[in-house]
Amino acid sequence: MTELRHRGAKDTDPTLQQQSSEDKGSDSELKGEKDGASDSEAKVDSGVPEVPVPADDTPVVLNKALSGLSSRWKNWWIRGILTLAMISFFFLIIYLGPMVLMMIVLIVQIKCFQEIITIGYNVYHSYHLPWFRTLSWYFLLCVNYFFYGETVTDYFFTLVQREEPLRILSKYHRFISFALYLTGFCMFVLSLVKKHYRLQFYMFGWTHVTLLIVVTQSHLIIHNLFEGMIWFIVPISCVICNDIMAYMFGFFFGRTPLIKLSPKKTWEGFIGGLFSTIVLFSSQFSYLMAGYRYFVCPVEFNNDSNRFQVDCEPSELFQLQDYILPGVLQSFTGWSTVRLYPFQIHSIALSSFASIVGPFGGFFASGFKRAFKIKDFANTIPGHGGIMDRFDCQYLMATFVNVYIASFIRGPNPSKVIQQLLALRVDQQLHIFNSLKAHLTEKGAVCDALY
Repeated sequence: MTELRHRGAKDTDPTLQQQSSEDKGSDSELKGEKDGASDSEAKVDSGVPEVPVPADDTPVVLNKALSGLSSRWKNWWIRGILTLAMISFFFLIIYLGPMVLMMIVLIVQIKCFQEIITIGYNVYHSYHLPWFRTLSWYFLLCVNYFFYGETVTDYFFTLVQREEPLRILSKYHRFISFALYLTGFCMFVLSLVKKHYRLQFYMFGWTHVTLLIVVTQSHLIIHNLFEGMIWFIVPISCVICNDIMAYMFGFFFGRTPLIKLSPKKTWEGFIGGLFSTIVLFSSQFSYLMAGYRYFVCPVEFNNDSNRFQVDCEPSELFQLQDYILPGVLQSFTGWSTVRLYPFQIHSIALSSFASIVGPFGGFFASGFKRAFKIKDFANTIPGHGGIMDRFDCQYLMATFVNVYIASFIRGPNPSKVIQQLLALRVDQQLHIFNSLKAHLTEKGAVCDALY
């Protein structure tokens, strides 16, 4: 039997042997091609990024004071103490006024951008990509110049028209913004290096998606602020309340996992945060704030004093009105009518979004962190992680509030129309005046004798 095996091996068809050798050769060539591929692409495709784990930066005082507690309760106390500190700071910047709020929004935006870009830089740090960080910050500068230039033109129109350099910058703002971006685009193309093409385009996309998420949303937050500080404070407070109450209910009563992306999130925490935010917090907090002009008046720039002012006659949205309750609620409460600010009804929509859809911003961030095997975006705030960890839901909320105001609240703005009219030539202004006079005369709103 042994001899037969040997003879069978020797008598094998030479054609098959040749084909087998060719197959082996092609396999070796394919293996050589794979081995010859750039290390950068292999590492990118491996999906195992190497992100350094940040060190614990909890204050020594807190570590000593809580040393006798288990890690679970220690983390609870650290989060609680730092949360109270952040809420106190939030009220302080509200007291300091809209200008300080805008500066804080800009600072938070820059810090969130830095945290996300740093993760990308750490993941691909060993490749020393040329100009990656420089171009990332350059694009941040370009996008901020575009958005804030648009804001200045809209809300500081009289000041811009009064100063010749500002007027020129305003007139050619979009062209200048495009030229700045085009410069960065050309710099990126010139920085492309052989064997790192794919990786460099990865990071180009990384930077632009970060700009879309962070800068655009922070710009919308500032636009919301100009509509009145209440449109800034109430949505942010609803998200904060939902985060805190969801954590508390989940910590003490959480048993049922909510979503795999965030194993610590539970249905008990989700429902507890939803109930607390909508039923217990938003309507009462909105009622408290709607009574003060400082919070409800649009933020406007006073050209005489060169300062922001928040003084106006509150709109109907912030004036108490009587509402007839449905029959079911009348029998349950014994009240036939209830006196509310119309804004309180809108606050229910805001708090519902903050409690139901807002957490998906956090789930999105959790998926991002899981993709790169990191616990937090940074370790800026002990027990909480980075600034982005605290604002992952706020950016989604800012977009909703801006869309909500544009869809259901904001109407035509006469002051902006007047600003645009004042920028026209005299003959154009006279043409519009005559057209408007003819229209009002036809409607019977004015009489020709007055002219």
